[in-house]
Amino acid sequence: MTLPSARADQAALLSKVPAVTLGFWAIKVLATTFGETGGDTLSMTLDLGYLAATAIFGAILVGMIAWQMSADRFRPLLYWGTIIASTTAGTTLADFATRSLGIGYLGGSTLLLASVLLSLGGWRLAVGRISADDIHDRRSELWYWITITLSQTLGTALGDWLADTAGLGYVGAAAIFAVGLAGVATLHWRGFGDRVLLFWAAFILTRPLGAAVGDFLDKPLDHGGLDFSRPVASAVLAGAILSLLVLLPQRAGRHA
Repeated sequence: MTLPSARADQAALLSKVPAVTLGFWAIKVLATTFGETGGDTLSMTLDLGYLAATAIFGAILVGMIAWQMSADRFRPLLYWGTIIASTTAGTTLADFATRSLGIGYLGGSTLLLASVLLSLGGWRLAVGRISADDIHDRRSELWYWITITLSQTLGTALGDWLADTAGLGYVGAAAIFAVGLAGVATLHWRGFGDRVLLFWAAFILTRPLGAAVGDFLDKPLDHGGLDFSRPVASAVLAGAILSLLVLLPQRAGRHA
């Protein structure tokens, strides 16, 4: 007879995403910040423009998702590489939609929020659940990455909207999203609300937090930033992510 703990360990081996821990959120915030500086490096510093940068990052993202889906188990470097690909693609795609297409930050945020909600709804209808730590079959995994990519794009638009249109600046916007993230964490720790919906709320909020911090690092001084080199900032953030991946234990999530 298989003991419950043994069955849980077997389920964890099947899951292809990491356990949601404090370390997970630390790496996620760094990855989203890297997505902002990395995306801006290609579209702005190298002057490729939003459309060309989106095409490049989009192709990388598709390749990474295909690689991730073909893996037989959770592989930390592959998983976080795919997350980074989604956040860089989300950065340039949001910038293209809100700036080049002219729909604005509010319009882009509204459209992308609707897209995220539709993705979650479609996932629930197709699979019967939207648990983000129970990803072991192809359908769940595909919906997982679609939702993640849309949430990363939404987060970029939200961060720009609050920092620029609302006039809070990068530090003010980062503070607002940090407070919101802390509020979601408090609800989770106290056992209030649906934990799956709280996860996705937190996942979305980390993206505009990273966007605001990334913009604060690399925007010019007269725009409220520190005017750091985007490639250098990206390299430092990549080093910090790799360090956490080495120092923190990496294990797969368990079935809900």
